[in-house]
Amino acid sequence: MASMQDTEIKALYTLDETIARGIFDGARYPWEVLSKIGDFIIKLGSTLPEERYEKKGENVWIARSARVYPSACINGPAIIDEEAEIRHCAFIRGNAIVGRGAVVGNSTELKNVILFNKVQVPHYNYVGDSILGYKAHMGAGSITSNVKSDKSLVVVRAGGESVETGLKKFGAMLGDNVEVGCNSVLNPGTVIGRHANVYPTSMVRGFIPADSIYKKQGEIAAKY
Repeated sequence: MASMQDTEIKALYTLDETIARGIFDGARYPWEVLSKIGDFIIKLGSTLPEERYEKKGENVWIARSARVYPSACINGPAIIDEEAEIRHCAFIRGNAIVGRGAVVGNSTELKNVILFNKVQVPHYNYVGDSILGYKAHMGAGSITSNVKSDKSLVVVRAGGESVETGLKKFGAMLGDNVEVGCNSVLNPGTVIGRHANVYPTSMVRGFIPADSIYKKQGEIAAKY
C-alpha cells in the first residue's frame, strides 16, 4: 500500500547524482526545495572553480565541457553542469540546474527545475517547477503541467494520505530512472517512483509507485 513515505526525497532520488545535493539538507519532501532553487544557484555558482566553469551573463555558470548550441537561450540563475548538452532553440528561463551529462533538447523549455545527472528532456518538452531524478527521461512532447486550472494550491496524495504543499506552482517529481512516454501530460502534484514507466499519451495525476507501469488512470501494473 502506497503512503507519503514513498514520496520522500530518500525514496525517490540518489543525491550523489546531482551538484545540487546540498539544497535537500533538512527537507523531507522534494517539493519543499522548489522555492529555494534560485538562491541556491547563486550561492553555489560563486564557489564553482573557474578552470571548469565559466560565468556567462548574470548568474549563469556553464561547465567548459558542456555543449551549448548557439541558438539556445539561457537566463539566470542557472548552472549547466559538466558534459551536459543544451540543443538547438532550448529555452532555459531561469532557476535551473542541469545535471552532468544531461540533455536539454530542441525547443525544450525549463523553469525552476533541478535535473539530476544524465536526465534527458530531448524533444519539445516543458518542465517547470519540477525535479527529475538520475537518468529520468521524458519522451518527445511530454510535459509537466505546473498550475491547476482553478489556480488552487497543490495537494500531493499517495494511498489514502495527503500533504498540502502550499504551492500554486508545482509540476512533477520524477524519481531515478523514470521513463515517461511521448506526448504525456504530468498534472500538478504528480510524483513518480523510481524505475516506473508511463505509457505514451498518458494523462497522469497523483502518485505512481516505484517499479510499476502506468497504462492509464486506474490501471497501474507492477513490473515484477
